[in-house]
Amino acid sequence: MHLARVIGTVWATRHAPGFSGRPLLLLQPQGPDGRDSGAPLVAADPLGTGPGEHVFYVTAREAVVALTGESDALVPADAAIVGIVESLEHTPVEQAGAGPDSRGRSR
Repeated sequence: MHLARVIGTVWATRHAPGFSGRPLLLLQPQGPDGRDSGAPLVAADPLGTGPGEHVFYVTAREAVVALTGESDALVPADAAIVGIVESLEHTPVEQAGAGPDSRGRSR
């Protein structure tokens, strides 16, 4: 899964049948520090996400699986939103490796 921010909506006058009722959104991927990371991409949204929200998305085969229900045909998608982020807490990278590990040893 990847983290992104919804930055827009993509309108398509024609699309494959599996996309019916699933808006296409423009996502800006973000890194672990919350900064923009990489080029924007389009993802299908089965959850009802809105502009400005942070989301989790999957790509490739996982996107097809996320959009395909039990009776649906395979949906030809490269990316799909699979979760809406309620809150974000960023831990500075310097502190992420500090302190004892799961065995009580210092890192």
